[in-house]
Amino acid sequence: MPDGSGKRLNLCEVAKEIGRRLTSIFQKDGQGKRPVHGTASTFQEDPYWRDYALFYEYFHGDTGAGVGASHQTGWTGAIARIMHLFASVGAENMLQQSKDTSAGDPHRRRSHAVDG
Repeated sequence: MPDGSGKRLNLCEVAKEIGRRLTSIFQKDGQGKRPVHGTASTFQEDPYWRDYALFYEYFHGDTGAGVGASHQTGWTGAIARIMHLFASVGAENMLQQSKDTSAGDPHRRRSHAVDG
């Protein structure tokens, strides 16, 4: 990752990198600016607004600036969950938790099961 680089990552590491990239849109850079706020000086500089990140409908592919509706509670709100997940759970814990959940779930679908 990225494709063609020769660097190999497992799925957890790939998910963490995608989460890091999404998260960086909302974090302040070296100048104290958040890419999500683009050139909106009110959201970048105003002391009443600068510490609040908005979850936009979508984002500019080159700058990360929020575009579209700024009050999304859908997929962009999930970025907050991704941030929390990778800040609080390591790969080993995540894998073990997944194994524990799968092993103990009596409703887990089994492949090639035939109803009789």
